[in-house]
Amino acid sequence: MLVSATEMLNKAVAGKYAVGQFNINNLEWTKAILMTAQENNSPVILGVSEGAGKYMTGFKTVSAMVKAMIEEMNITVPVALHLDHGSYDGCYKCIEAGFSSVMFDGSHFPIEENIAKTSELVKVCHEKGLSIEAEVGSIGGEEDGVVGAGEIADPEECKKIADLGVDFLAAGIGNIHGKYPENWKGLDFDALAKTKELIGNLPLVLHGGTGIPADMIKKAISLGVAKINVNTECQLYFQEATRKYIEAGKDLEGKGFDPRKLLAPGTEAIKVIVKEKMELFGSINKA
Repeated sequence: MLVSATEMLNKAVAGKYAVGQFNINNLEWTKAILMTAQENNSPVILGVSEGAGKYMTGFKTVSAMVKAMIEEMNITVPVALHLDHGSYDGCYKCIEAGFSSVMFDGSHFPIEENIAKTSELVKVCHEKGLSIEAEVGSIGGEEDGVVGAGEIADPEECKKIADLGVDFLAAGIGNIHGKYPENWKGLDFDALAKTKELIGNLPLVLHGGTGIPADMIKKAISLGVAKINVNTECQLYFQEATRKYIEAGKDLEGKGFDPRKLLAPGTEAIKVIVKEKMELFGSINKA
C-alpha cells in the first residue's frame, strides 16, 4: 500500500536522518529499489519524472505496476510514489492515476504565479490525502531539458511558499542535477540555515544528490534536509554493470541474451548503490 511522504519525512526531521527518493524508469528499477528498502527496513520514495512516466506509457501504468509489486513482493515498509518536477497538468494526471505524492515545480514561474498554482494544488492534494512538494528558485544542471545554474533560493520566497501548507520544500542551495562540474563551489550552508530559520520544522529536499560529497550530505541532513533525490547515480551503476556483462561476452554464452539475464547485473548494481545511500542518509531500520 502506498502512503504519502508527509509522515516519513516529519519523522526524518525529528530523527535527524533523510529518506531517499530514488527515481524509477522501468520494472527492474522499481523492483531493485523496493527490494532494497524492504531488506534494510527503510522508508522509500519512488520518484517518477514526467519523461519517465511517458516512457512507461503513462502514470496509470506506473501506479498500477508499483501497487501490484508492493503486494506481490510483500513490501511492508512505507513507500510513497512521487511525481518528480511535475508540471501543473502533470500533477493533476498523477493525482488521478493514484500517486500518493506530487511535486509541483513552479520555480520557473514568477513568484506570484508559483504561489497561486501551488496553493491550489496544496488544497486538492490534501483533500485526497496526498503529500505535495514545491520548489523555489532554480536548481542547477539539467533534468528533462530544464537547465539552471546552481542557483540559491531566496529564503524569504521559501517562507512564502512554505506558508501555503506544502508538506516539504525543495530550495536551491547550489546543488545541480546530473554530474557536478569540476569548478562546483559546493552547497551553500548559510542559505540553508537562513531558510531553515524561517520555515521551522518543514522538511527540506535536496535535489541532485548524485556527486555531493558524503560530509556535505550529512551536514545538510543535520540542518533539516529530510529528503534527498538520487537518480543519475543509479543510472551510472546500471550502465557500468551492463557494459561489463556485454564486454565479458556473457550475452553470447548459453541463454545469456535472455533479457532477464542481460538486465540482472544492472539490477543488482542498483541495489548496491541504493543500500549505500540509505546507509549514508541514515534511513536504515527507520521503517
